[in-house]
Amino acid sequence: MYGTARGEWRTTRQRAAVLGALRACDGFVSAQALHAALAADGVAVGLTTVYRTLRLLESAGHVDVVRDGDGERLYRPRPDGGHRHYAVCRECGLSLAVDSEEVEQWVARTVRLIGFRAVDHTVELTGVCGDCHRPADRRTDP
Repeated sequence: MYGTARGEWRTTRQRAAVLGALRACDGFVSAQALHAALAADGVAVGLTTVYRTLRLLESAGHVDVVRDGDGERLYRPRPDGGHRHYAVCRECGLSLAVDSEEVEQWVARTVRLIGFRAVDHTVELTGVCGDCHRPADRRTDP
């Protein structure tokens, strides 16, 4: 099904369950939240299997990954158009794909200049979305 740097993806009942649960989630989800969703649905999959499956999907380029405010990795299936960069709200977790063509061009130029190949990169934008931004949070310059 999926090729990975370590070999081919072997479909198992547990991996299929993890992938199905991930696809059913709305937005990014942590491994622990995904594990809890599986348990709530009566699917017996260990937390270690969830983490291992997400790492395999990540190394194969089939999930996008961001970090939340505490540094925890959050996952969601990668759209067919390739990897994307996201702005993630630190308050509610809202994630929005952002136009990153300039970032991609900068990465391409930089790796050409330094002579690197097979480069991966991560750009994380975090902040507070408009719905979570409260007037008390606004600061004025003195």
